[in-house]
Amino acid sequence: MRHLLIILLALGMLLGPARLRAEKPITIYAEPYSMTGNYPDWHRLWINTAVLGGAFIGAMAVLETLPEGTTKWSAAEIRSESIWKRWYKHVIKEGPEFDGDNAIFNYVLHPYAGAVYFMAARSCGFNFYRSLLYSACISTVCWEFGIEGIMERPSYQDIFITPLVGCVVGECFYRVKRHIVNNGYELAGSRFLGGFVAWLVDPVNEAVGLFAGNPARKYAGQLRLQAQPVITASSAGFSITATF
Repeated sequence: MRHLLIILLALGMLLGPARLRAEKPITIYAEPYSMTGNYPDWHRLWINTAVLGGAFIGAMAVLETLPEGTTKWSAAEIRSESIWKRWYKHVIKEGPEFDGDNAIFNYVLHPYAGAVYFMAARSCGFNFYRSLLYSACISTVCWEFGIEGIMERPSYQDIFITPLVGCVVGECFYRVKRHIVNNGYELAGSRFLGGFVAWLVDPVNEAVGLFAGNPARKYAGQLRLQAQPVITASSAGFSITATF
């Protein structure tokens, strides 16, 4: 009984602050830049994870329609073997291999994907190291050994390149988005360009923000209001204040 109380107390200490933050979201973009500062919004992270899961399933459906020469997936194997049998053979029985995929896939698209996973956590208030861990879990457990494991063996290049190169690219993305947010979602004086680049560097949070609210955009809006010039004129005891 005592051990159970200790476990419940520990869970309460871990989940309590996360629940409090979920009730009153804090955007990391309102905080000074730091690689170790941590302001986690767990509720939003779970939403992002669900969105990524749906995107993985959609991506797999699209990839299955591509020619066999593009994906190198055996159409005969797909037709003749069940999903479970294929996953077991690729992941458990055969295990990872060095793939021969196109360099664009391995060294451009996969690092970008890793950066997107990284930003899915970073914009939810997680620090650099926790965001790296999240990116690694999503790219390896959910994709390489999960969804993609149904179609082919996991790739050594993707296991390491996606999260490790992705976290470096992702931190650059985070700094770019900080610049955009702290300039009222403008880039080079353009709201359109700022919004476009924000979607490019952080598509998951920007997409989720369309229906679940976007704390970063709300904070940027507050900054725009604070930056608006105020002119006050007074005459004969009366004053007029105009905000532009």
